[in-house]
Amino acid sequence: MREFVDSIVALGPGGLAILAALDSSGVPIPAAVDALLMLLSAKTPEQALLCAALALIGSLAGSMFLFYISRRGGEAYLQSHSMTARGIKMRTWFQHYGLLTVFISAVSPIPMPMKLFVISAGALGVKPVQFAGTVFAARLARYAALAYLGAHLGHDGAGAYLKAHVWHIGGILFALFAACFGAIKFMDARRSKALLA
Repeated sequence: MREFVDSIVALGPGGLAILAALDSSGVPIPAAVDALLMLLSAKTPEQALLCAALALIGSLAGSMFLFYISRRGGEAYLQSHSMTARGIKMRTWFQHYGLLTVFISAVSPIPMPMKLFVISAGALGVKPVQFAGTVFAARLARYAALAYLGAHLGHDGAGAYLKAHVWHIGGILFALFAACFGAIKFMDARRSKALLA
């Protein structure tokens, strides 16, 4: 697997799109996309935005592929991927928090289990446009930030920055989750009140 990833990395920015697509479609390649994006942005800062865009396109394509497979496989596919205690917990989270789980796992540079949330979204009938919009917004923010860090701090500096601020990033993600969840609950309550009126 390592040799395969290395051969894709050798393709440069084009390889970044392929790697992002594979990673988002369920092939386990932990942190390789983030690392390659920062490396390429550090080597050629003038192409940092292009690299972020290619990673975004690849990730969106891979996520939609996994989403549609899950949609066709339905509940049986989800069941086969959520038999462990952790899998059941992830599925329950999705049922409670919906696309918010996809957004937080997709935007976080801290490794989080996104695959099962994507499978849940497909199997449980989320609309494709809503799912794609969620992934697009999350990955846009993540990859733009990583490309910026790579271009301005260099590959090693960007990696060191992320490690040094892991608790800050976690706190921001938690606050973002809480704010979005609160907003969703508020909107749901208003909608329910409007229907009853």
